[in-house]
Amino acid sequence: MKLSEKIIELRKANGMTQEDLASKCNVSRQSISKWEADISLPETEKLLTLGELFSVSMDVLLKDELTLSEVKEVPGCGNNAIQGKKQDIIYEGVLIKESVADDTIIDLLNVHKVELWNTGGRPRYWTVLFFTSDKKDFPEQVSRVMGADPDNGGNWFTDFKAGNVKYIVFRDKILKYQIGNQAEKDLVCEECRKMGISDGEMNWSE
Repeated sequence: MKLSEKIIELRKANGMTQEDLASKCNVSRQSISKWEADISLPETEKLLTLGELFSVSMDVLLKDELTLSEVKEVPGCGNNAIQGKKQDIIYEGVLIKESVADDTIIDLLNVHKVELWNTGGRPRYWTVLFFTSDKKDFPEQVSRVMGADPDNGGNWFTDFKAGNVKYIVFRDKILKYQIGNQAEKDLVCEECRKMGISDGEMNWSE
């Protein structure tokens, strides 16, 4: 079963229209239509959102040979979630393992994918963790351990989001803006420049 077919089946099983799913994934209805028509694929962060929303693993979503064994009514997902308790905040983003001074912060993450990047800088290789976290104080926790060593990459930052709020977090500094609010984003980018971050490094996903 293709990813496109799985999205259709999971969406319908949860009583959701394309508009409903688009709202929860923070994309346009046209994007959902393209996913379901197998014209385009969701970005990594949207795949994570789909996995969380429908309570299925990335393997089940991405591997054609794996089918949905059954579709269950899950009280914490889709329209059923509206009738239940308010969902916890879910942070999702990217963390470079070498950017933190204390890697016990990884205990707060649900790591969905790991990549090794050869950057040619210092350190030469970065271990990149694609994660989600439901820890309410996650921005504060990660801010305490971000690296700020001139001999080891300088001021590191991690970027992630919760809903429509984008976070850029340095050691002891938490910046955030509403996605789509260019004025707020410009202020955050100006603060990043003061921290020695180049414009090229600010090309984070939203």
